[in-house]
Amino acid sequence: MTTAQRNTAARRRPELAAFLRSRRARVTPADVGMPPGLRRRTPGLRREEVAQLSGVGVTWYTWLEQGRRINASAQVLDAVARTLRLDAAEREHLYHLAEVPFFPEQLPSTDCVGAELQGVLDAVETLPAVIYNSRYDILGTNAQYRAVFRVPQARAGVRNVLWTLFTGDRENCPLVFRDSELRVMVAMLRGAYGRHVGEPAWESFIRRLSEASPEFVGMWTSGDVVPPGPRVKTFRHAAVDGEIRMSSVSLAVNGMPEARMVVHTPSDDESRALIAEIPPLERDGTGDEREWS
Repeated sequence: MTTAQRNTAARRRPELAAFLRSRRARVTPADVGMPPGLRRRTPGLRREEVAQLSGVGVTWYTWLEQGRRINASAQVLDAVARTLRLDAAEREHLYHLAEVPFFPEQLPSTDCVGAELQGVLDAVETLPAVIYNSRYDILGTNAQYRAVFRVPQARAGVRNVLWTLFTGDRENCPLVFRDSELRVMVAMLRGAYGRHVGEPAWESFIRRLSEASPEFVGMWTSGDVVPPGPRVKTFRHAAVDGEIRMSSVSLAVNGMPEARMVVHTPSDDESRALIAEIPPLERDGTGDEREWS
């Protein structure tokens, strides 16, 4: 451990001690089904009560609350978090202060965008906008995005951009520079994967896509990693004659771990004119949009 790391750890320990004491004082015996007892000098739980309810030793918990350098596993921290009734943000804060790697419990699943977020997407009506999670699962889109990119039917039960691009027809791919763009997207996927190594949903997705696409395997095994960021991408669309160049900007979405709203903006007048020429998706007899497949 370097001097800087030791100094950072030393600063975290008092913060950890203060945080645990404040959370313990907030939980009353009645909150956890315990009698109040006699001679209680604090409105909250005692240290030994937290230890008992969490299934850990009193000495170990006392040392944790004192900010001493002890090893804490994710399982034990989760038990303490449940006893202290920590919410998701507080649980993540506890992990960071205890210097234990934190993994969100679950990424947002597909088709889970609520009415408020869908309203934001729809309000950006002249620009293609989509919400992804870090696996490129499609969580929500607006009409312009669906028209420009002809949002595909879910393939093999996966409504996922990478899955569609790697397993779909190359001739119908909306990306002009398909191979280079896919390399960047896979490198972004690998960067996110580092936070989810061993998680069943992620391992299953990587395994299934590897089985379905040798091309993906080649890019994945390169080991390249890049962070999300603004870029200019070039697209094609069967309804217009010319290339559409758009800047993509990613915006974090509060309350949805690792989800991002990506808004595409035409980067020149020609592209803006071509976007305006693209017709909306047709609707079938039920009133639903007819998706490209």
